[in-house]
This record gives sequence, C-alpha cells and structure tokens, in this order.
Amino acid sequence: MDLPALARLIAAAWTLIRADALIPREVDPALPAGVRSLARFLRLLSGRAARQGRPGERLARALESLGPVSIKLGQVLSTRADIFGAVFAEDLSHLKDRLPPFPNAEARALVERELGRPLESLFVTFEETLAAASLAQAHAATLADGRRVAVKVLRPGVERRVASDARVLTLAARLVERLVPPARRLEPVAFAGTVIRALELELDLRFEAAGAGELAEVMARDPWMRAPAVVWDGVARRVLTLEWADGAPLSDPATLDLPGLDRRALADNVIRAFLAQALDHGVFHADLHEGNLFVAAPASLVAVDFGIIGRLGPRERRFLAEILYGFLTRDYARVARVHFEAGYVPARHDPDTFAQALRAVGEPVFGRAASQVSMGRLLGQLFEITALFDMRLRPELVLLQKTMVTVEGVARRICPDHDIWTAADPVVRRWIARELSPVARAREMADEGLRVLRALGRLVETQANAPMLAPPDPPSSRLLWFAIGAAISGAAFLLAALAVRPLV
Repeated sequence: MDLPALARLIAAAWTLIRADALIPREVDPALPAGVRSLARFLRLLSGRAARQGRPGERLARALESLGPVSIKLGQVLSTRADIFGAVFAEDLSHLKDRLPPFPNAEARALVERELGRPLESLFVTFEETLAAASLAQAHAATLADGRRVAVKVLRPGVERRVASDARVLTLAARLVERLVPPARRLEPVAFAGTVIRALELELDLRFEAAGAGELAEVMARDPWMRAPAVVWDGVARRVLTLEWADGAPLSDPATLDLPGLDRRALADNVIRAFLAQALDHGVFHADLHEGNLFVAAPASLVAVDFGIIGRLGPRERRFLAEILYGFLTRDYARVARVHFEAGYVPARHDPDTFAQALRAVGEPVFGRAASQVSMGRLLGQLFEITALFDMRLRPELVLLQKTMVTVEGVARRICPDHDIWTAADPVVRRWIARELSPVARAREMADEGLRVLRALGRLVETQANAPMLAPPDPPSSRLLWFAIGAAISGAAFLLAALAVRPLV
C-alpha cells in the first residue's frame, strides 16, 4: 500500500467533505434515505466558512486546492451544463483559464533558462499573465519581426505535483476496482493510466509544439477550425510559443453576444471539426473546452493548447464512423453488429436483443433539439444498458469518449437547442462514402494483393539466401511462386477495375 498516496486521498476526501462538496446539501431531496443520512452526518464535519456559496463554487474551490488532476476533472464537469445545470457549470468555468498566476519575473527567468538565450534576443515585449490554468500560464509577447505571439510557460514544480496526483489517482482506481465490483467493467485502473499518461505528455511542451503543428495541417483541410502556427525558435521543454490566436475567448460569457455571431453555425463547427479530425485523420485535439477556443463572427473558431492529443487507428475509426452512421440512419442492427465485431460487447450476448436496447435509447431522442433532451436521463439509460450487456471500458477510447462529452457540452452551451446529429451528418456521410464505397473496397483488395506479392518475394529471397542444408528449389519452383504472386495481384487489380468501372 502506498501510504503517502493513501494519506493524500484521505486528505482530498476530507477537503471535499469540509467544503460540503462531496454530497452537497442541495441534492438531499433526490437522495435515497440511507445516503441522505450519511450525507447529513458528513455535513456535521464541514466548516461553516467553507460551506459558503453555491455547490459549483464550493466544488471549484476544493478542486483548485487539490491540484492539476482535480482541476482537469472540474474542467470536464464545467462543459456539461445540460447535465449539472447552467449555474453549476458557470461556477466551475473559472478553472479553465482563470487560476492564480505565478510572478511575471519568475516566468521571464524560466523562459531565458529554457531557451538558453536572453529574453530580449527573441521577444521585443513580454507582458503580464493573460491566463493561468492548472499546468501552465500564457503571456502575450511580440517578436522582433513584429508578430504578436502567445508564450506558454509551465508552472514551477508542476511535475512533482502531477506525479504525486498520479499516485493518488492510481490508488483511488485500485480501491474502486477492489471495493466496488460493479465498477470493474469500467476498468478504473486502465482509465487512470490513460489520464496519467496524457498529463505526463503535457509536461513536455516540445510534444505539444509537434502536436500543434500536426493538427494545424489537419485543420487546414476543412473550414471548421484552425490552429495558430508554431514559432519553433521559442520552443523548449517548459516553453511554447505560438502565433497569436485571433478572436474572443469562448470562456468569456460575453463572447456569445458578439455582434454578427451565428451561434448555431459555431456549434456545428465545433462538432464537425472534432469529427473530421478523428475520422478523417485519426488525430484530434483532446482538450476542446471553452478555455481553449477563440471565436470571431460569424462562426470562426481557433483552437489552442495542444497538450492532449488523441489518436485512433484505422480499425477504431471505422467502428466509430459505422456506429455514428447507424444512429444517423436509425439502423440499430448495424450499430449492434459493429459493437460485436469490435469486441465491445461479449459474443455470448444476442445482437438482436442489443439492437433492441439501442433502439429504446435512440428513438426517444433522435432529431430532438438539445433543449428537449435530458442528458442526465439519457446517460443513465446508456449506463444501464452497458451494464446489462457487460460492456467494459476500452482504454484506447478513453480520450475519444472524454472529448466527445466535452465537445457536445461546448456545442450545447453555445446553442442550447443544438442538434448534434444534424451537425455530425455531413462529416460521417463523407467518411462512409469515401471509405466504404466500391472504390475503397477495390483499393483495399489491390493493396492486399501487393502485400501478398511482397511477402512471397521476401519468402523467395529468404530461401535463396538460406544455408545449403538441402538441395535448392529448382528454378521452375521459384518461377511458380512468382507466378502465384502475380496471379493474386493481377486478380486484385482486375477486381478493382470491375468495381470502379460502374462509378466512372
């Protein structure tokens, strides 16, 4: 047992109890009798001063004092006004980019030390803190060539704090897995590992610079979102410099009242940009909360803070696209089939029964505006179904699922009656048309033929170079191998031509 981590976990629980943020008094009427009695007992231990304010304000204060991992949790919760309420979400929203900064002089010294050069050799001006988050803070600056830039600087000592938080999170996950059997299918230890790994990568801003450059190229292929260019002369392990992001921060409630802003188009762009990144390219910005988005009329979006990058392999991208397409077309049998093919649902269950369960969840909300759908109730139904069919958390999909929740919450805050399915439709249909069309199938067959031919070639080469322990194959045998490979490849290309011809 990691005793220091256990002590910090107990301290974190005590902090939440003292702030009346673990089971806040405002939820008493909705609690079962036994839980209500426990909550009232715990509330006797809370401090009078700490209990001041609304539930979201109390939770925000507690999470801020608990460190980076807890702040990240609060950032995710703040995007779901549709589940927790607008006031609660707004009270948590300052965790995105309005935390206390560290001194400007300390930031300047850190930048000089990391870049190995005087500050003035790169920056003509270096201003006070613009925004401060859990891991880093940002400063406006001007380059010698006149370009305005944003300089991100890691907080001093943040690596030690994240390492300590990681041990606490790992311990909490192990305790949940051991003591709460129903939670085991959610793979709490694997989930914690994924979150910890993402945070560790955030602590090297060179990785973030590389991710920012990659995503800038990806975003440039569609009109929905863009990213500022990287200034590589201003990049080091603890420093990142990007060109200035134009627009107003979406974390400011007044931004949504900008003249000429098309809120519905803006919400559509958030959804479509994320889906295009994930489906078309297999790489996506995995921290798209309001604090990382800048807006300009009518519906321009600029993303910043590329510390968490999500990736999907071709297989996962196909499963995601087919599941979304199945819901868009209300083909629940197809959605169920994909879940079984992907291994998300154990094979011992009946696909038709699973499709029936999916229909029970999907039909009541399909085509309805966000304002007509209770996301809390919908999530509750989905959780019940996943438990009924023994679905387990997929660690490789944690960042995708987390980002989908965040992005949908952002879109709903921008436009409360936003329809996520209408927004997703063109991106999903584009992917299906491109990747599952006869042309795509033919291309796959041709590629498979080439792979077989290369494998046969390597086999023949291996045989030719093998020690002479047995009589070598006669030339006719080698020719036969090449003939077989050529025949397979030729057949693949012929099938490709036959598949493509009707479409040309």
